[in-house]
Amino acid sequence: MMDAPFSRTFIELVREQAIRLPRATALVCAQGRFTYGDLAARAAKVAAALQKSGVVRGDRVGLLLSNRVEWLDVFLGAGALGAVIVPLSTWSTRTELAFLLQDANLVLLVAGARFGASDFQADLSALQGTPGMPLADRIWLLDSVERPLPFARFDIVLEHVGEFEAPPPGSGPCAGEDALVLYTSGSTSAPKAVPLRQFAVIENGFNIGERQGLSAADRVLLASPLFWAFGGSNALPATFSHGATLVLMEKFDASEALATIERERCTSFYTLPAMTSALVHHANYNKAALSSLRTGVMIGSAEEFLFAVDKLGIAELCNVYGATETCGNCCVTWHHWPLQRRAFCQGPPLPGQRLRFVDEDTGAVVPAGTPGLVEVSGGYVTQGYSGASAAQNEKTFTADGFYRSGDMGKLSADGDFVFVGRVSEMIKRAGINVSPAEVEAVLLRHPSVREVAVVGVPDTARGERIFAFVVPAASAQFDVDVLMRHCAAEASKYKLPDHIESCSRLPLTVTGKLQRRELKQLAVERARTLAAAAN
Repeated sequence: MMDAPFSRTFIELVREQAIRLPRATALVCAQGRFTYGDLAARAAKVAAALQKSGVVRGDRVGLLLSNRVEWLDVFLGAGALGAVIVPLSTWSTRTELAFLLQDANLVLLVAGARFGASDFQADLSALQGTPGMPLADRIWLLDSVERPLPFARFDIVLEHVGEFEAPPPGSGPCAGEDALVLYTSGSTSAPKAVPLRQFAVIENGFNIGERQGLSAADRVLLASPLFWAFGGSNALPATFSHGATLVLMEKFDASEALATIERERCTSFYTLPAMTSALVHHANYNKAALSSLRTGVMIGSAEEFLFAVDKLGIAELCNVYGATETCGNCCVTWHHWPLQRRAFCQGPPLPGQRLRFVDEDTGAVVPAGTPGLVEVSGGYVTQGYSGASAAQNEKTFTADGFYRSGDMGKLSADGDFVFVGRVSEMIKRAGINVSPAEVEAVLLRHPSVREVAVVGVPDTARGERIFAFVVPAASAQFDVDVLMRHCAAEASKYKLPDHIESCSRLPLTVTGKLQRRELKQLAVERARTLAAAAN
């Protein structure tokens, strides 16, 4: 075990590690290799540019970037001023971006011109003048294409700045103020904005790293996006608080991941069932080449966990449980525990995280060892949603400060958290939360759809598949291909239905409430029929 760092803001943490480990590599990514000192110097340059543009403590700065060094430059640079970073999903469609920009209350946005098939330069141009959109000169674009555009170029902005002037005492970064606002799928049709405080992310991240057994000698591979809690409030602080090296991939690719693990001698891996499966079934898979892997974290079932340990050779892999609202994880197994114990629980609560379990119907605390709805409290839990999702605070957080997870779980006799199942309607697809309400909202925007209900169906390869049942509008022609194309244009790829079928009516209670469990059973039966027909 390591001593925790003294710093409780991210910029101070990087500066502390630069002094303590002057030659240590902090980051390996497509843009190169960077020490902690390099990151501190780059952050100061960005901070000077933000300072020149008028950004001050408490302002929100948006990031629409993939996993690259500039993501950290802006995160740390804004943090040096006490500003708050709001990372936006690079999977967002133009429609989704319009909501995020209106909700986030940004004073400035740093974005990539393109990522994958997304043309953010075109999207941001089209969205100019919409509510919440920063002015054109407050949008700094990376890798912009050569055509007339109203936005500032990130590289040119940085060329014309002077030295960073540290804010006077009381005007700069503060441990108790927000570091990040992460957007996460929820029970509503739009993602929820989750503010997370500086000290909470760093301290909880350090504790996650301790459970993995991390040290300054470790090299942590992250292929999940930094805008997701698995990355930005988990892998990032766990790595940096231990003075370790973060090895970033812009996006997951099995061939590249296998090569990166071997080339960089990665020792820790943040994996998901779909990632593990992709690696193991790739033509280049060679378990011996992954021998450097020792630890890491995993979200998934016991079977998926054991498969990852066996096929990837990660002998000290940690099982985890948590949510964005709890700084990513609130429970993590110890890396040195026996394999079977790690596989069948998610570990004891992390320091500073408190769990209780209540009856689904009465809300009363259930006896020890009895499954109940999971509620989490402590200084690392978000203090409440912001933006439009603040309307959900009363429903999601109890009067005495507990976060209602919507999950069912229990504590074992040894004090380990055991995940029982999701009572909430959330779909877990390839390790990513998908709100049925979000998918339903997209389908309802098509004129041929009168009613729709979306449920998840268990799937061995992806965790769950997305099934949509549609009641067509009167006189409308039901066309699956048309609806699929509509969804592809309106929603991120991971939210697209795997199956859409029409029905004359949805199963409802006498009070008009959707009987989602009945619908899910129908979807499971339909999935079996489709699978049998395919074989």
